[in-house]
Amino acid sequence: MDLKKLAAALIPDGDLLPIEEYENIYPERVRAPKAEVTRLAPSPTGFIHLGNLYSALADERSAHTTGGVFYLRIEDTDEKRKVDGAVESVIRSLKYFGIDFDEGAEIDSPLNNYGPYYQRQRAKIYRAFVKDLIERGLAYPCFCTAEELDAVREEQSAEKKTTGYYGEYAKCRNLTEAQIYEKLNAGIPYVIRLKSQGSILNKIAFRDAIKGEVTVTENDQDVVILKSDGIPTYHFAHAIDDHFMRTTLVIRGEEWLSSLPVHIELHKVLGFKPPRYAHTSSLMKMDGGTKRKLSKRKDPELSLDYYRKAGYYPVAVVKYLMTLLNSDFEEWSLKNHDADYRTFKFRIEKMSRSGALFDLDKLNDVSKTEISKLSAEECFNFLNGWVQEFGTDKDRAHFENKEYIIKVLGLIMGVGGKKRRKDIERAEQGVRLIDYFFDDTFAPEYSYRFGKDTVNTVLDEFIKVYDPADDNTVWFSKVKAIAPLIGFAAETSEYKKNPEAFKGNVSDIAEILRIAVTGMPNSPDLCTIMNILGKERSVKRLKAAKKENKCYN
Repeated sequence: MDLKKLAAALIPDGDLLPIEEYENIYPERVRAPKAEVTRLAPSPTGFIHLGNLYSALADERSAHTTGGVFYLRIEDTDEKRKVDGAVESVIRSLKYFGIDFDEGAEIDSPLNNYGPYYQRQRAKIYRAFVKDLIERGLAYPCFCTAEELDAVREEQSAEKKTTGYYGEYAKCRNLTEAQIYEKLNAGIPYVIRLKSQGSILNKIAFRDAIKGEVTVTENDQDVVILKSDGIPTYHFAHAIDDHFMRTTLVIRGEEWLSSLPVHIELHKVLGFKPPRYAHTSSLMKMDGGTKRKLSKRKDPELSLDYYRKAGYYPVAVVKYLMTLLNSDFEEWSLKNHDADYRTFKFRIEKMSRSGALFDLDKLNDVSKTEISKLSAEECFNFLNGWVQEFGTDKDRAHFENKEYIIKVLGLIMGVGGKKRRKDIERAEQGVRLIDYFFDDTFAPEYSYRFGKDTVNTVLDEFIKVYDPADDNTVWFSKVKAIAPLIGFAAETSEYKKNPEAFKGNVSDIAEILRIAVTGMPNSPDLCTIMNILGKERSVKRLKAAKKENKCYN
């Protein structure tokens, strides 16, 4: 069979470069010996989830910890799945979490010397290599229809054999030259398949950068490498792209382990040294006492939009994921409380070989800690960013008064105190937490532990003596002065010695005032809250609480 003639008939492009030229077009990168070149290579489907962020963080840290390069490649070989704006969405979503690319699709970078970064724009490169494989007798045309392939799979399944296109089931592998040209002349559509040289009787020892030594069965499947539309499959395209983009480390989910034999063979027949592969374990969660994978259908927290809409502090999400990526990160973080997480020496080898357990409660704790480190102005900027995108009209109106909000946040966060408060775990909850500082969102429930007469006496007496010029000591002395008027102990110690002699103590009086002013039995320092609200609004609330009696116990 004249393979050169066949290759020209199957791949008729007249402007393909000799494959040797691509080594000059895409030379080896100038990099330090241990610097990693990693990539994120999503399909443009528009959905980016926590697993993508988890993998992207591992890619980005592997590259930047070693002084390497992290790039974005778009695997758009399946045109049917393409969603407009999906690439921009990937970049925007990852940027929100501090994940930046050095080069790649839609990235304005002087390092963009290895593109195009969209696979459909690299079609001629792939076709040149497919043509070469045909000329070398390592690839051939397959004219089987979808119905014929389905029938083969059903037959294999019925006989409990491995499904696929191999051996006796590879119907087009041994077509004669006359048969091939007869089908071509008849205009029958075809794909190009790899003529596998492997055997399932052989084993391949492989070192995975995460899982260690892995043994897989050699590939014997004649996989499709070029589809009928002239665009390659993922398997073929990724091998060529990773070689010519000079990728050194491919981090991907463990579901790709089953494809590893195909990828090893493709690199071999193409004459490429494969990159190191690192297969990550799935993100898991506890569900009814058992572990399971996070699911798009069952778990809203899998979507990155969930974290943006709820207003999680981006650094907190990243730091929590770092605890899943490297088991020693949490200990390092405790010792280096204020250090940038990027100064931690990330190592791909320290990633878990089994499923990483994702715990939303633990993320909430990390988020509280990270937000508590912010200044009041930094917290304002964070909350305001969420408000502008996801808040209500009332929220946006509130945040126009930056000076007032910063005073509120200074109190809520304990700025200037001996110990920072950790009341805010995410933007949505933080914005709702300060609703009571605004009259149009103040919605008290006035649920007291004492009767109407007692409550009204407390409110009447305090209104008489309240002065916003009082400091905390004077303010509290006036609260204590009300106690004897209603049979309460002015000192907590006095109440503890003889509780039967009193209706309550001074802390109960403070609680009545707190509910009247904030609508809640617990809050930050009430004297400061009333100072922020001002005398007029504070007294107005005390009087309104006096009139409202339906919720008294």
